[in-house]
Amino acid sequence: MSPTQWDLPPELCCRPMAFVALTGLDVTYNAIHRAIWDAFCANRRADRVPISFKVLPGDHEYPKCRTKRTSYEWYIPKGILKTGWMNKHLNLVPALLVLFYELDWDDAVWKEKQSECATKVEIVRTSLQGRNTKVAVVLIQKKTPLPPGEDLVASERAASLCNACDLSGKSLFVLPHTDHLVGYIIRLENAFYEHAQTYYYTEIRRVKSHKEFLNKTTHQLLFVRHQFKIAFFSELKQDTQNSLKYYRTAYSLVHELRTHETNMLEIKTMAGFINYKICRLCFQHNTPLDAIAQFRKHIDLCKKKIGSAELAFEHTAWMSKQFQSFGDLFDEAIKLGLTAIQTQNPGFYYQQAAYYAQERKQQATHLCAHEASVSYPTPDHLETPSGALDFYGQRAWRQGHQSIDPPHMEKEKGGILALQMKEKDVPHSELIIALLSNAVAQFKKYKCPRMKSHLMVQMGEEYNHAKDYTKALKLLDYVMCDYRTERWWSLLTSILSTALRCSYLMAHVKDYISYSMELVGRASTLREEQKSRIEKNLIKVLMNEVPEAEPDCDQASAKAAQALWSDRMSLAGSNEFTIEVQDYVPFVQCKAKFLSPSFHVDDPVQLHVYLRADCPHPVRFSKLCVSLSNQVQYNQLCVVEEPCKSQDILEASSQENMCLVPGKTRIYSFKFVAKTEDVGKKIEITAVDLMLGSDNGRCVFLNWRGGGGDAASSHEALLAARSFKSRGRVPEQHVEWDTVSIQASTMIISRIPKISVQLSHEPPALNNEMYRITVSIQSNEETVTKDVKLTAGLKPGQDANLTQSTHVTLNGLEMCDESHPALLPDIAIGDLQPGEKVEKCLYVRCVTTGARIFLFHVAYALSTKVEGKDITCRCHKDETVTIETVVPFEVAVKFVSTKFEHLDRVYVDIPFLLMTDILSASPWPLHLVTSQLQLAPTMAAMDQPQSQVEQVVLQTGECASECFSLQCPPVLNGTSSVASGQYLISWKRKSWCADAPVVTTVATLPHVMVETIPLYVHAELPSFGRVRESMPVRYHIQNRTGLVQDVEMSVEPSDAFMFSGLKQVRLRILPGAEQEMLYNFYPLMAGYQNLPQLNISLLRFPAVSGQLLRRFLPSRIFVKPQGRQAEDASIAAA
Repeated sequence: MSPTQWDLPPELCCRPMAFVALTGLDVTYNAIHRAIWDAFCANRRADRVPISFKVLPGDHEYPKCRTKRTSYEWYIPKGILKTGWMNKHLNLVPALLVLFYELDWDDAVWKEKQSECATKVEIVRTSLQGRNTKVAVVLIQKKTPLPPGEDLVASERAASLCNACDLSGKSLFVLPHTDHLVGYIIRLENAFYEHAQTYYYTEIRRVKSHKEFLNKTTHQLLFVRHQFKIAFFSELKQDTQNSLKYYRTAYSLVHELRTHETNMLEIKTMAGFINYKICRLCFQHNTPLDAIAQFRKHIDLCKKKIGSAELAFEHTAWMSKQFQSFGDLFDEAIKLGLTAIQTQNPGFYYQQAAYYAQERKQQATHLCAHEASVSYPTPDHLETPSGALDFYGQRAWRQGHQSIDPPHMEKEKGGILALQMKEKDVPHSELIIALLSNAVAQFKKYKCPRMKSHLMVQMGEEYNHAKDYTKALKLLDYVMCDYRTERWWSLLTSILSTALRCSYLMAHVKDYISYSMELVGRASTLREEQKSRIEKNLIKVLMNEVPEAEPDCDQASAKAAQALWSDRMSLAGSNEFTIEVQDYVPFVQCKAKFLSPSFHVDDPVQLHVYLRADCPHPVRFSKLCVSLSNQVQYNQLCVVEEPCKSQDILEASSQENMCLVPGKTRIYSFKFVAKTEDVGKKIEITAVDLMLGSDNGRCVFLNWRGGGGDAASSHEALLAARSFKSRGRVPEQHVEWDTVSIQASTMIISRIPKISVQLSHEPPALNNEMYRITVSIQSNEETVTKDVKLTAGLKPGQDANLTQSTHVTLNGLEMCDESHPALLPDIAIGDLQPGEKVEKCLYVRCVTTGARIFLFHVAYALSTKVEGKDITCRCHKDETVTIETVVPFEVAVKFVSTKFEHLDRVYVDIPFLLMTDILSASPWPLHLVTSQLQLAPTMAAMDQPQSQVEQVVLQTGECASECFSLQCPPVLNGTSSVASGQYLISWKRKSWCADAPVVTTVATLPHVMVETIPLYVHAELPSFGRVRESMPVRYHIQNRTGLVQDVEMSVEPSDAFMFSGLKQVRLRILPGAEQEMLYNFYPLMAGYQNLPQLNISLLRFPAVSGQLLRRFLPSRIFVKPQGRQAEDASIAAA
């Protein structure tokens, strides 16, 4: 039996399509016929009808049709389904046979060609005698036919041809060979498909008609056969719903058959075929749950139908194939759009198929273990005359036999022996690996990492059984990483044992050493005697000797391995190995740590390396070296070396310095002086190397990256940190391993400076002032500090706007400008003797407000000794201070009239007042040196402006005010906004020295609206009046226009005054002229009194109201009471 015996036949797995045979086409030598054939079969899209075309010669012999049975009364079936039946209806017996013939309606020899065509049709019918296959004729014509009914000649000749060929009108077609050939072909296909549908419908009815002749006693097999055929014909007819129904019926019937050992295989085979069809159709109908349910039912029904115990491996092979086939169907459905999930994907079915394949392998090993004297039976009971079985699932030596007992026991025994001998040649491992590989791919796709790892282990073990050790190690190495990460120590130990066996059989020295080191370590779950054996083998390998064979190795393989190991001993130049143990769990643990996260450059750097062995026996090493980042000089100082002979590897050292005792921690200390150029740099442990072995044997370097640790260290450190178990007092010489932490890097920092830096200043700083900071530097060193330099100013790394608005200088007598930097570097101080003190003044100008951080960095050099070595240390000390910058004062400006009323606009050539208020916001007294008013060209002062706050000292919260009388000259436009100018205030701190620079603060005066007024009125009157004493009042009316003004004036009476003068008058004032009106007011009451109101109206400018003009006139006056004569006389006398 070949390994493909259990493969499903291709005609079962393909999609059934209607078979249409084409004859009369010469596709080899006739270009037109070739084009027609290509149109039928090339580039078929999914939307075209499902038809399988085949070109056959006209005299092709089709399968002969057997004589139709009229009665089943004495008929005993020999099997369920013949092996050639599906192929016959898919590829041999057409549903429709189409004859192509070149004939035009107007052909000159029409009669002769008509006869020739009829003859060909008759030949085809004869070859299909007894079949229900339809016959059709296609006339290949050169001209495009006219629409039906228009070509009378064509209609007559078509009817004549149909009569001659005994065809119906629906079986005659015309195919014009024009540019639209594909379109005509598609129309032809649709017509062919309808004929094929009719054929399969007829076949279904024919099979169904047999049912009435059957009985359930002797024709059980026929019930299954007929239901299968009806379902298969329905599939060819593309009626998948009915097909599924008939397959389900057939499946139920096949399990109703009486089963015994002789027909068990046939029943299982047919059940598998029908189950495959049902599952395929369920997936096709997008009902995957139905497919899964059917498959589970199928497995439950068949898993116990083992059959002959001597051929039990056949049952497991069949079960494996069932799971594999369903997995293939499932995977195919997913590729067509079905969505699978983690817990239900094809991987589980491939995994189960692999499980049964493994079970098959075990059963074959047990059942097929014949003695060497047993040979293959002669004659071969597995051969048949035709080379194939007549019915699916039957035995070659008893085909057609349906009774319970086998007919010939000798043949039965010979056949079973032949099957067993064939099974021995089956490459079981290849089958298992292929199935496991499919399962791994599926679990990887659906993100099931643990399932994937589990199956990869099985694949590795199968490769090991197949003696493909290279692939076995590759897979096992890949999986070991996952199991180390997840700490599955028992699983890891099992895998390592298999890997160690493979590496031994291949004589791979490096792999053998690495696996041995891990198997004798703390992660291994092996017994102590097993670890001891592995460690002794490891020592033999290090001594360049042949190790003992691993357990479970067959003698032939072990003998071949010993020869390979002997060859390795003689090889030169291959005795040094480096093993990166960071990702393993070796039998030696390593932790390296600097004793401090940082060391001053004048202190020696101290480094400890902790080693611990977990193997059963003490072990010696030859060399320990620590590699630091890019420092060859440091590396030379971190080496421990003691050469040893190969035979001393397991012996204690004379000094016991290079010997590791199991379970005890050994510490190796290193010390070195850091270079001054490494100040500010980080020194890292890049690797720790431990050398095992000797120069005359094999040298193995265990390499730990960084500060040590391995795949299990991080988790062990976490557990140790979480443990709250109180530990007893530990002796000083003993170190508890779990308390040691890795410190793989340290920073070299500068020597601690013995110098004091003090800052003296008066915060906060005032905006734009030269703010003084005094820096006092005093040396507390025992020797001379050389090359002292001060870097002072704004600390780098702050907002860029602060950098641009901060200026620093050492000269406090002049103001800083933008050319001065924000940071002054390397200000030379010189050398300082011990105890010497020096001061430096720094001046800072802050243009904007806000907080700033200032840095004062003092650096110097000093000579000292470290571990007897002279070095020059660069020391530095940093002081920072945050200084807030605030505004010194606030300036408020307002415009008022001469009556101190607020103005929102001013009038041309009419005086008004500018009021300024300076409010101190400084916590320190402010000395106002002077102030200055710089007027714009659009403003003019009534007199020479002088500072009214000169030499004034303002305390916090105090205010200084000034008042200036201004007027606005005529403007070009009627109404516009004009600039006023600037207000300059010169000031400095009161507390600072007299030569401190004066700060000038510029306040820009607001713009003001200017308007032109046609008439200006002002009054002359005394500063006060007296009751019952006459008071002269003059009103001056000035025409400010170039026109003659008609002015009406009237004085309203008042209860507080009597007056004389014109109560109402009309005036005419010439351009630029002024008119004066005199009144005598006679006060009647004392106190502040309202003057009689003067009303003015301009006839030429009615928009100018009298209320506007009255704003320029006084409205009240203080009236004193009338004095006594005596008082007046006494006053006069005085």
